[in-house]
Amino acid sequence: MELPSYRELAKMIDHSLLKPTMARDELEAGCRLAVEYDVASVCIMPYYLARASEILDGSSVVPSTTIGFPHGGHTSRVKQVEAEQALNDGARELDMVVNVSQVLSGDWAAVRSDIEAVLQPTHARGQKLKVIFENCYLSDTQKIRLCELCGELNVDWVKTSTGFGSAGATIADLRLMRAHSPTHVQVKAAGGVADLDMLLKVRESGATRSGCSKTREVLDELRRRLALAGQARA
Repeated sequence: MELPSYRELAKMIDHSLLKPTMARDELEAGCRLAVEYDVASVCIMPYYLARASEILDGSSVVPSTTIGFPHGGHTSRVKQVEAEQALNDGARELDMVVNVSQVLSGDWAAVRSDIEAVLQPTHARGQKLKVIFENCYLSDTQKIRLCELCGELNVDWVKTSTGFGSAGATIADLRLMRAHSPTHVQVKAAGGVADLDMLLKVRESGATRSGCSKTREVLDELRRRLALAGQARA
């Protein structure tokens, strides 16, 4: 299999800075690493988003953060306020967790309303929304219904996981989500994408983004393989 270019793969990565034990110097260094490796975005803890936006200003790396993280059980109004604050702090993409309890209860009207509460201010500001399902807790039927609902609402991405549930992204789930989402909705993997081979499989599944906290290791390995491939062709 031919390797994608460095830019193609780097621009799939949302560099994840969400571990609750990360101190400010780690968050700062993580933002600078994202710029150095020219990834798609930094997804950072909300309280540090304004500073991250300053660091990323002038680069092609997008500031992003989470809404209703990590369990999705906040009220819709709280999620909406979170979104408005994040947009004011410079977010250009938001990663929102659905209310898993409402999904498991089959209350699809409430799930729709919850997503709309965040989607409306996000799209009104010209920014993008990713909706996190937390697939490890859901049946395939529930995942498919969420894909359909997100398609109807015109969200920008559907996303497998927070990375803090009992399991992360699987290739089977990515293929399922791609198959049941309209073409205008992209798919994002999160949780467990820790090496280059997994990221390549994620790309092959049809996903266009992936959360990753091992960005340096993954992209250094890609550079190594691209260099070897170039030597072999020469």
